[in-house]
Amino acid sequence: MSLRIAVALAATIGAGILMSTAAEARPNIVGFRGDYSPGTIVVKTNERRLYLVVDQGRAFAYPVGVGRAGKQWAGTTRIDGKYQNPAWSPPREVKRDKPNMPDVIPGGSPRNPMGVAAMTLSGGEYAIHGTNMPGSVGGFVSYGCIRMLNADISDLFGRVSVGTTVVVTR
Repeated sequence: MSLRIAVALAATIGAGILMSTAAEARPNIVGFRGDYSPGTIVVKTNERRLYLVVDQGRAFAYPVGVGRAGKQWAGTTRIDGKYQNPAWSPPREVKRDKPNMPDVIPGGSPRNPMGVAAMTLSGGEYAIHGTNMPGSVGGFVSYGCIRMLNADISDLFGRVSVGTTVVVTR
């Protein structure tokens, strides 16, 4: 076998392994402390992690992007809507900071910052959503929304329902 064929074969196999791993991505189950009911979502802003409580002492853990300095918040709310491929209208604050941004970015557009799914939170303009910028997950990056990798929001979307309690801590 020539070196060129061997390299091409190795690259193909490696890409296949990476793609199947991403397609089958599941959150880690981790030890978790706190007095939360199973099914509760807990976002720990300082850790940049979202936890879905499984039972006493265990939770699914997902990396998230959270509010940048001055845009963080804490409190308890609920999921009040679930949307796949949502269109996005920038809130007034975003529009003020970026006046050339369109009034609506259609769902499915590569420019849509909501990614493949969003779950809106009652009492405000915030959501837990996917992203079109996966490199931003893990940082202090948003205007207050909780930003997840698209594979992770798809997984979480299937595990929770409207009415799920969401607790955000700093």
